[in-house]
Amino acid sequence: MGTQESNEETGRTGRRALLGAAVLGAGGAVLGMTGTARAEAPRHGGGDPRHGGGVKSLPKPTIVGHRGASGYRPEHTLGSYQLALDMGADIVEAGDLVPTKDGHLVCRHEPEIGGTTDVADHPEFADRKKTKLLDGVSTTGWFTEDFTLAELKTLRAIERIPANRPHNTLYDGRWEIPTFEEVLKWQDEQSRERGKQVWIYPELKHPTYFRKQGLPLEERVAKLLRKYRKDRRTSPVILQSFEPTSIERLNKLVDNPLVVLLSSADSRPWDFVETGDPRTVADLVKPAGLREIASYAQGIGPTLDLIIPRDAKGNLTRPTTLVQDAHRVGLILHPWTLRNENPFLPANFRKGTDPDAYGDVFGAYRAYFATGIDGVFTDQPDTGLLAREAFLAD
Repeated sequence: MGTQESNEETGRTGRRALLGAAVLGAGGAVLGMTGTARAEAPRHGGGDPRHGGGVKSLPKPTIVGHRGASGYRPEHTLGSYQLALDMGADIVEAGDLVPTKDGHLVCRHEPEIGGTTDVADHPEFADRKKTKLLDGVSTTGWFTEDFTLAELKTLRAIERIPANRPHNTLYDGRWEIPTFEEVLKWQDEQSRERGKQVWIYPELKHPTYFRKQGLPLEERVAKLLRKYRKDRRTSPVILQSFEPTSIERLNKLVDNPLVVLLSSADSRPWDFVETGDPRTVADLVKPAGLREIASYAQGIGPTLDLIIPRDAKGNLTRPTTLVQDAHRVGLILHPWTLRNENPFLPANFRKGTDPDAYGDVFGAYRAYFATGIDGVFTDQPDTGLLAREAFLAD
């Protein structure tokens, strides 16, 4: 997910070892996965064309490791992705795709990398620090499009929100920035080693911004997917973007499952701003907007507040009709993002007054799963899997 969810990431939280065994890299057996939770899992692993795979073969509710297991490791690193798989995530969001100066795709939360790498500690790159207008927002830092891939490979990833997850800083400097091509190779390696198909869920970041710089994302993504024969309807790669026109463009280039990400109801996709389209997300989630999305995409990724709004005190209210409306036109829903820490949860699922503590995240999962969503993005895949197990056992 992108900057659209930055409002979820305020406050101070400390990471808690809710499921110690899982955090140590335990697999499904240690997580206590029962037959109930496994019942909907495809026998041969989701997405293998030889066995009729595809999005509908995934377990439901699908647990998507948000930027890997980002509650436990610096996000968008092979370490974070690997841990998400070890914990049993159905899909790994690997990764948020942004380009380098020489046209390679790399995995970073944003093109600005001052907060996710040690670039500030590299005096040789001090003069690369700039202020740019990124989707209408003045942003200061170091940007991937100003670096070659070779230069970026000299950097190391760090925890993006150390005030929230200080324990993750233990792993600062352990991993480099992965390229999308490296992720595709890693996906194949992991599929072979695990004997089942590994799924990934990359996001195209700021496609209009990069197209105007002569670094279009869609064609680069499509070229790599074709190279690795992962551009098919049953391929284990779901593509997503906050810009509907980017998804429309991808629909003409590849046959992969496609998802339109949706932020707050009053926001406008940046491609709409650039083209003068007056519609907001509130328009896109109406039946007519959903029908239009269904003409070129297979799903939507709404913010959780579009599923169940919160009141002025931050408590959950009544669910909207979005799940039913989307299903009616054949769209799946994978909303974002559930996190264990109190500040990120609805107020009625927080525990105590400690802003660093874990809240009643299982209660929150239960409320969202009850709406009929097809899956959810989570920073802590182990927690999501246990929540699904409990929900399906009820």
